[in-house]
Amino acid sequence: MKMGTATAFRPSFGIICGSRPSTSIARLGISKSNGADFSCFTTKSRSSATAGIMQYQSFSHSRWGQGRKDFGSRKRIAVKASMSSDSSGSSAPIAPLKLESPIGQFLSKILMSHPHLVLSAVEQQLEQLQTDLDAEKQNEVPTSSTDLVLYRRIAKVKANERRMALEEILYALVVQKFMDANVSLIPAVTLSSSDSSSRVDSWQGQDKNLEGLHSPEAYEMIQNHLALILGNRLGDSTSVAQISKLRVGQVYAASVMYGYFLKRVDQRFQLEKTMKILPNGLDNEDINIQHALGGKAGSDGSNGGDSSGPHPEASSWSNDINREGSGDGMKSSRLRNYVMSFDGDTIQRYATIRSKEAVSIMEKHTEALFGRPDITMTPEGTVNSSKDKLMKISFGCLRRLVLEAVTFGSFLWDVESYVDSRYHFVTN
Repeated sequence: MKMGTATAFRPSFGIICGSRPSTSIARLGISKSNGADFSCFTTKSRSSATAGIMQYQSFSHSRWGQGRKDFGSRKRIAVKASMSSDSSGSSAPIAPLKLESPIGQFLSKILMSHPHLVLSAVEQQLEQLQTDLDAEKQNEVPTSSTDLVLYRRIAKVKANERRMALEEILYALVVQKFMDANVSLIPAVTLSSSDSSSRVDSWQGQDKNLEGLHSPEAYEMIQNHLALILGNRLGDSTSVAQISKLRVGQVYAASVMYGYFLKRVDQRFQLEKTMKILPNGLDNEDINIQHALGGKAGSDGSNGGDSSGPHPEASSWSNDINREGSGDGMKSSRLRNYVMSFDGDTIQRYATIRSKEAVSIMEKHTEALFGRPDITMTPEGTVNSSKDKLMKISFGCLRRLVLEAVTFGSFLWDVESYVDSRYHFVTN
């Protein structure tokens, strides 16, 4: 699938869906910050639905395998759920995004009543989507101009419905993986209108659970990512800072994308390590990332006008990797050196989100968590965030936010691969 050209500005948290082919994303660069001074990300984005809060009842958890092969290991079970089941009683929000499509609402009820049947329910829904798509392709195209216009409009509506269904299937599977890991997603962040000094970090810390969901090599990279964001506050979990809500949302969105890329790279790294075919010289600190990117960057980091160079997000991701190994307390790691050994085409491919459904879920989840940013575009083309609000939060909870975001991106890679193996929607 290809992205259409953006036609209007809409506030969002640093994900760009513009005229570049196939789900190019916003810059990932997170400059090292002291205390609460986070860097600002690009805020252009395409339109997406306003999100609310998903409500779930308490339920038991079923164990879900971590790898793609584990997704298909369950025996297929016929699933039926009553759409009018009683939802009374106490409920706790474990995910900030509310699912709105018929399939999404169906999966929400399965999560409430029979979470161990979510995978089987998803398989049935994907099978039905494929059947409907095949039937639509076999329909005879009308010859008259009037009928043809109506036919195309109906086809467009159906395509949009399938896309929303796929997005919400992805989201439901990500939520399921957090449930299996016994990790509660952070609820929607709301600021008190009467007390601007109130804190928002009422959620519990689950850092250890989140850390254990990543390989040792990936966690080294995550530690460096945290150090780049929190700076000398990395070990300070109790101090409280007053920080722009917009910037916290931007950091969260960028960390989701970082986790997506990190899982993609780590999956390949772990496979080559198991097969004992890792390239030689991974520990060579003299490797120049610009050579790995295949470009001749100038002093300002530009590519000299070469339009065939890597996407901006690829360059920014590599800049993150460069900073991780350039001192400032950052640690070198085998996985970082492994990424630096990639050629330019590989870096460019790995630094791109594969589907616009995944991009949309990143946007909607972040917006549901932090709300829609109250920002506007000035006549000069700059972003006016003067109405942005400040929030009080401890640095320990900021660390928890980033760890969750990275894990969300990692899980999104997993479920995207799983869904694509049953209903092909990812562009090669």
